[in-house]
Amino acid sequence: MSVTVTDPSGPLHWWSAHDLAAAIRTRRLSAVEVMQAHLDRIAAVNGAVNAIVSPLPAEQALDAAREADRQVARGAPLGPLHGLPTAVKDLMDVRGLPTTHGSAAHADAPPATGDSLIVERLRSAGAIVIGKTNTPEQGLGTLTFNPVFGITRNPWDLDRHAGGSSGGAGAALAAGMLPIADGSDSGGSIRYPSALCNTVGLRPSPGRVPSGRPGDVWNPHGVLGPMARSSRDAGLMLSAIAGRDDRSPIALDDDPAAFADPRPSDLRGLRIAWSHDGGGLPIDPEVRRVHAAARQALVDLGCAVVDVEPDFTGAEEAWEIIEMFGFYGFGGDALAGDTTKLRPDYLRNLRQGEALTAAELAHGLALRTDVYRRTVRLLEDFDLLALPATPVPAPPAEVEWVGEVDGTTFDRYFRWQMLANRITVTAHPALVTPAGFTAAGLPVGLQLVGRHRGDLALLRHGAAIEDATGWTARRPTGIPE
Repeated sequence: MSVTVTDPSGPLHWWSAHDLAAAIRTRRLSAVEVMQAHLDRIAAVNGAVNAIVSPLPAEQALDAAREADRQVARGAPLGPLHGLPTAVKDLMDVRGLPTTHGSAAHADAPPATGDSLIVERLRSAGAIVIGKTNTPEQGLGTLTFNPVFGITRNPWDLDRHAGGSSGGAGAALAAGMLPIADGSDSGGSIRYPSALCNTVGLRPSPGRVPSGRPGDVWNPHGVLGPMARSSRDAGLMLSAIAGRDDRSPIALDDDPAAFADPRPSDLRGLRIAWSHDGGGLPIDPEVRRVHAAARQALVDLGCAVVDVEPDFTGAEEAWEIIEMFGFYGFGGDALAGDTTKLRPDYLRNLRQGEALTAAELAHGLALRTDVYRRTVRLLEDFDLLALPATPVPAPPAEVEWVGEVDGTTFDRYFRWQMLANRITVTAHPALVTPAGFTAAGLPVGLQLVGRHRGDLALLRHGAAIEDATGWTARRPTGIPE
């Protein structure tokens, strides 16, 4: 049976999403109490962290919480997230709030007149949207900074980045400002902030969480997914946002209720293919040390861990071709207008995507197929593939991207993301969960890759590891408790 890290005598902002939702349903807590606790926490720490932007006025948030309590009182049907506060990544539309995309070109965007598909589902499940979470321009890269709202800082050390592109979400969770948050991920944008902030993030199987965004809706490259402080809470959120929707032709039909409470698996005999460096990538020595200690901890827990370096031949080339083509497909119209307010890296991506030939695109898609099939074969013999989630701990807040890792230098912002990018190309679900801490006390993440469409098993394995190690129970040292 699963255990909870919630301290019933502790502050409500550290309670798990499961426990908060259960307490609201049973009227042990009111939604107003839960909302006020999180608004107070936001007021106390968001000024330093800068995770939540475009906030809903507090009285509107409390009014929504009062309505949630009235629904409980009259015995109305309640969704799995009933009464829980959340905020939505500032790439997705929320009715009544602006969508800036973290771009100076959209800094004065008017309030959206409708909700994105994921927000429709969050509201339908009873969640209360209280603002946006910060993101880099157009979700570009795995560090969160932009000219509209500035840098999102890491609650473990305010002089460091929180990761990205769902960095506002990761930091808000780590700081106790939200119990759940959404993310999107094509190159680690859920996984990097989760690793750097000691939280949990799931890049689900393509189609698990449907998207209503424009562009190539058949593409499995970019996905939406849940972020939380545990695999159990990530599963609870997934149960609300997963499931079929005809706006997404690849949406999976599986009953999303199955994810609501992923009970921990038995770690004894769990077969793990262990990759020390994701197939030969540079890794910071301190991350290697923490990762090796996590490997030993899993062995001590009874897992059958075998050192394996997967064959990711072609994965980086495939990722870059597909990513750049996606940027152009979604935002190429910007090249015909005023580009002076756009980030240079973003413009470079658009132009690179525009210049791709049909032969190059066909080559990239064929490479992706090869990587996918090799990963399927690898996981026929293992329950999980494990590898580092990031090559370094949280970098200094003033850098725009990590340009060097263990003596290897990079010429583009996305080169240091290859631990994530290679897994994206496999089209397999990937969960990031805490792996331990550096000597300086910074979090290090463990990336677990599950079998094709094996999201539930992956969450159950994550829950088991979190219960056994206790790493998710650690709280940030860079902000007040």
